[in-house]
Amino acid sequence: MAERTFTWSVAPGHPVFAGHFPGHPIVPGVMLLDHAIRLAAGSLANSPGVWQIANAKFLSPVGPGEALAFTLVERDNGSIAFAISAGQRRVASGLLSPARP
Repeated sequence: MAERTFTWSVAPGHPVFAGHFPGHPIVPGVMLLDHAIRLAAGSLANSPGVWQIANAKFLSPVGPGEALAFTLVERDNGSIAFAISAGQRRVASGLLSPARP
């Protein structure tokens, strides 16, 4: 099982913060999931191209500009477990599975 870690942050000026949420901006969970899926698709030689979210947990909000570490672990069945952290704080985790037609 291969493990890879990537870093990423959402720039404080990103338009998503205008409506999510005024006065207390946080990165939407869908952006975290989208980035995890993009990393999974780009890091595998035999990527299925389409992923489904088998499960996801959001544990702590992420603010503008926070440095995030995305850790992806390939499993023998082709799925990918992901964990997202901001420093020592776990912010999300889940499992991506290849989409079946």
